[in-house]
Amino acid sequence: MRSRISTASTTTGCTSSAGRERSRASLIRMSPSPGRVIGIAVGALAILGIGVYGPAMLLGPLPDVQVRVDTAQASAPATTSVVLPADDASAVAFIEDDGQAALVAASADDEAAPIGGAAKLVTALVVLDTLPLTADDDGPDIRIGPEDYTDYLRYSAEGSRTVQVSPGDSWTERDVVRAVLLASSNNHADTLARWAFGSVDAYVTTANEWLDEQGLTSTSVADATGLSGDNVGTATELTRLAGLALAEPTLAAMLEGDSGAPTPSDDRRIPDAIAHLGDEGIRAISRSFTDEAAITFVWTAELRSGDERRTMVGAMTGVDDYDTLDPAVIAAVEGMQAASEPIEVIAAGASYGEVTSAWGDRAQLIATAGRTDAAFGAVAEDASVDVEPFTTSPVGRQVGTVTVAIGEREVSSALELDRAITDPGPIWRLTHPGLLIGAFLDGNA
Repeated sequence: MRSRISTASTTTGCTSSAGRERSRASLIRMSPSPGRVIGIAVGALAILGIGVYGPAMLLGPLPDVQVRVDTAQASAPATTSVVLPADDASAVAFIEDDGQAALVAASADDEAAPIGGAAKLVTALVVLDTLPLTADDDGPDIRIGPEDYTDYLRYSAEGSRTVQVSPGDSWTERDVVRAVLLASSNNHADTLARWAFGSVDAYVTTANEWLDEQGLTSTSVADATGLSGDNVGTATELTRLAGLALAEPTLAAMLEGDSGAPTPSDDRRIPDAIAHLGDEGIRAISRSFTDEAAITFVWTAELRSGDERRTMVGAMTGVDDYDTLDPAVIAAVEGMQAASEPIEVIAAGASYGEVTSAWGDRAQLIATAGRTDAAFGAVAEDASVDVEPFTTSPVGRQVGTVTVAIGEREVSSALELDRAITDPGPIWRLTHPGLLIGAFLDGNA
């Protein structure tokens, strides 16, 4: 018994040892070699490259084109400036569609100074603002009293402008306004102020309040006539007063030689004493001389450019004599006429720059429409080119605008490409990962 047990035990031990050896050999055969590990890694990366990198590069966003502005084409177009006398206060403006005077140029010494008879423009405007006239109405009758007649005698003796009146006369409001505007009658200015406001002092208070309401902060009046040196203003604000006078239907009709509806008041003869330089196409709005103000001249003229017509106004104060005034006014009108001629601001078909893609495609930025404008003395700025970011585009597509500012106005035209910017294709995409990744990051910034 002992012998069999010993044999069995020995046999079992041998069998277990052999099994362990076989298991160890099997495990060795199943373990991958280093070469195989590297192969598996390379294969995995290849699969990832094909599955991720390729689609990312082929379908990812492209970088935006680069824009280069043609500085020569975009440089400011030449404009004509309006030259005004250097020694006297002067200003010129053109009348906008809303009736306001838009300043074009003013002399350097455009400071508040006596304005003489131009103060009568304030008188007429303030009275008509308070007691307006309609086209078919001459307004109430104004009876000439002793104070009105005394004014006539006093101003006549002083050598100031007057229109004769007699005690007991009856003038319509329209006729008195005509005498103030066209004849620059001092006695009628006082009569109109007293009739409308009760006294000249009451008129002065109301008139200065009206000037403040109009934003004419440099202009103030001390009487209804302008004879006092305390009636002051600037040439610039006188052009605005001229614009207001032209916008007031009653005054505009009088300046055009039409006093209104054909009523008996038209029979009253009132001289057009302010008329000056009419042969030059100039319509005087106010013309006066005082010791304090010297010559003050306010005028209007029509500017023509082809079929277009524009109205200008101008003012000069402190001029010593008509030999100085007349050529200066004519030169200012001629300068405004030259400045009103349209200039080519944007040239149709001109290239205002170039776009370049990262893969080498190029296209010119072409203005689709030409633009002209009258500068009226304003300085045109360099063209501003604005291009929306893009990567590819067909030919002829609008990609931006070109804009030129002239003073407070702007003109613009669309910009289109003269050739297509196309997709660079798969080879370029696959070989320029840095640019594509950068474009992706920029788009998600």
